[in-house]
Amino acid sequence: MSTGNEDKNKEISPLQGFLRYFYGNFVVLLLGFVSIPLITRVMSNEQYGRTGMFTSAVTVLYIFAILGMDQTYIRYYYQKGVDRRELMARCLLPSLGIVSAICVIYALLSKTANAFLFDSQGTDLTLLVISYTVISVFERFLFLDIRMSQNGRLYSNLNILSKVTYIILIILFAKIKGDDFRVVLWAMTLSLGFITIGILIRYLVLNFDTKIAKNNIERLSQKELFSYGAPFILVLLLEWLLSSCDKWSLRIWSDYGELGIYNSAMNIMSILLTFKATFVAFWSPVAMQKYENDSYENCVSFFKSAFDITRFLCMEAGICLILFRGVIVLILGSRYRGAVQMIPFLTLMPVFSILFEITNQGIKFKKKNHYLNYGSLFAIIANLAGNALLVPVYGGRGAAISTGITYLLYFTIGTFFSEKCYEVGYDGKKTFILGSVLVIYAAAATVLKPSAADAVIGVAALLSVLILDRKTFTQCVEYVKGFIHKNK
Repeated sequence: MSTGNEDKNKEISPLQGFLRYFYGNFVVLLLGFVSIPLITRVMSNEQYGRTGMFTSAVTVLYIFAILGMDQTYIRYYYQKGVDRRELMARCLLPSLGIVSAICVIYALLSKTANAFLFDSQGTDLTLLVISYTVISVFERFLFLDIRMSQNGRLYSNLNILSKVTYIILIILFAKIKGDDFRVVLWAMTLSLGFITIGILIRYLVLNFDTKIAKNNIERLSQKELFSYGAPFILVLLLEWLLSSCDKWSLRIWSDYGELGIYNSAMNIMSILLTFKATFVAFWSPVAMQKYENDSYENCVSFFKSAFDITRFLCMEAGICLILFRGVIVLILGSRYRGAVQMIPFLTLMPVFSILFEITNQGIKFKKKNHYLNYGSLFAIIANLAGNALLVPVYGGRGAAISTGITYLLYFTIGTFFSEKCYEVGYDGKKTFILGSVLVIYAAAATVLKPSAADAVIGVAALLSVLILDRKTFTQCVEYVKGFIHKNK
């Protein structure tokens, strides 16, 4: 018998399950329209550019600290006979040991590191980097416990609370410090800390009296847990490079001003990244549970249907984001208008990231994680080459083009290897056609500023996807109509 959180949501429909995760992230999205202009209007391009370097630094420290054990927790959570409380302890404790050592090393090298990252010094910067990294480790595992138990309502409410806390802290620190990148750093760290302390207390209360059936977990040795999780260190490191090369390239070949504009464009990507965070939180446990408990035929049908629907929605959402980028950029303020030509190709990043979350499951099912490394390595080489060629000439636009194309390649290569592990038969031809529509419009929008011609091309792209994938559109409409009728 498994202890800890039981699967309480078995009878809800996939759409209901998704909506429980989505409503919180949708509110967070709306709150983002408050926090982004709030930051960009009180902070100069140069100061805002430094916040991107903070995110990049704490992410790489977190990757080495987590040891890939978060993926181990996801993989074994639904395995029969596993005691989930003991699994949590075995995955979390090694990461805490590693993060302690990493923080000591950073503290010793802080003078050089802070100078390169922020072109600034201060004990508070070192404290912020270390604190955020340590808190992130706890937050990752505790939120995973909520996700894997499929508690969508709690997940959503916590995300809303975290964003509200972040906005309040931004206002507070902006009044104290003014135009200083530390405003964002303090708000990020404290808001994450408050929420993590809350869910840690919740976890301890729920599991305080739970007896650990140690005989159930003995067949999963620590070596087995490490052997599954360890390859993800390289995977995540390569993904970090993939998501950070653009910022580092701008830091080296441009300046903090251009980096600040680019960072603002990346934050606008939260419009689609919100959908990704929601989808990943919902999809990972659902896919793993389906694989463990259902037949191959049912799994294939389920995964193909999920991919078709997600692909249609992502393509249409991506085109809409590009089409209305001029309106969206207005909220940033006049200093950040350059972001309007960076958004089109950056849109490819969340679109193909979401799609890859479905197609890469075969690699995880069969524990062939080295295939993820192949895809990541190829993507990194392509991204480095693209940034080296384009950033010195085109600045942020060049970084955006390189990033977007790289994610498209990453999706293509990773999907190929995943199909070798667990063949589903995703419609590659249609995906290529629909993806080409999105890429062509992104290229046109990068050259054209928001205008009548741009709007015509955007509407044509929307209609093209609708016509080319009309079967999936009809399926979505029927699914929603059935859901509404069922819940009247």
